[in-house]
Amino acid sequence: MKKKVITTVIAVMSIGCSAVYAGSMDESNVSSAAVGVESVAEESELSPEALLDQVSGTYDELFTVICDEQYDDLWLEDCRNLVGDEMAELSAEVLKAACTGTIYGEEAVEAYGDNPDEAQFDCFFTNGVSQFVFDGSSISGLDENGEEVFSHEYEYVKDLSIGGMLDGYLYETADEDAGEFRYFFLLPDTPDTTYHIEFRYGSDEAALTEYAEGPYAYWLAAGIPADCDQEMIENVIGLFCEENLSGMDEADSAMEAADSAEEPAA
Repeated sequence: MKKKVITTVIAVMSIGCSAVYAGSMDESNVSSAAVGVESVAEESELSPEALLDQVSGTYDELFTVICDEQYDDLWLEDCRNLVGDEMAELSAEVLKAACTGTIYGEEAVEAYGDNPDEAQFDCFFTNGVSQFVFDGSSISGLDENGEEVFSHEYEYVKDLSIGGMLDGYLYETADEDAGEFRYFFLLPDTPDTTYHIEFRYGSDEAALTEYAEGPYAYWLAAGIPADCDQEMIENVIGLFCEENLSGMDEADSAMEAADSAEEPAA
């Protein structure tokens, strides 16, 4: 039973581990991704400039916050409501593990290439940043001591998609010393809509569009407002679980049907 649960959860998440906590990968998003990224603004109802305004604030790492053991009961309760007592604990463990990987880029490609069932997404901040500060067109990062790592002004460049699945906006700074902070790619998530934000940043525009290849493979940062309250934490955990476990019954039924079809006739 446990093996089937793990397989089912992975199947639910296989459309894109980078979005399992986001509520981003619904049928409408998959459909729009198949025909291009021109409809991002229409779907999100936010222009690229408005999105920057909506995400203004200081952010901590989402999964560092919500995977703290003090919230274990919240995870269990939400999972229990969706998949029942027997599968709740394992489902919570799998969901959290899916987005708390510790490797990304070429290291992750090498590690997961022959073992896709073991793949984890790294959803933490990189390049020495512990907090991000979004202030309109200005984006900056602070290290663990509160010292500034970078600070630049950014302008919208174009709509962009990761792997043809995750659509968002690409912003670029004109500062020549930006290095790995030259580009920022933001998904249309805001604290008011999904209780968190999701983004990528780097120096290579083409590589930022790759899902499971290149220097940013298996990585998509997720942030939650540094001043988040208990209600926001409850909401984001609830959303994460609902988006990824609400289809468990259908997935289980499909798997059981497939297993039955493979059984030899008596």
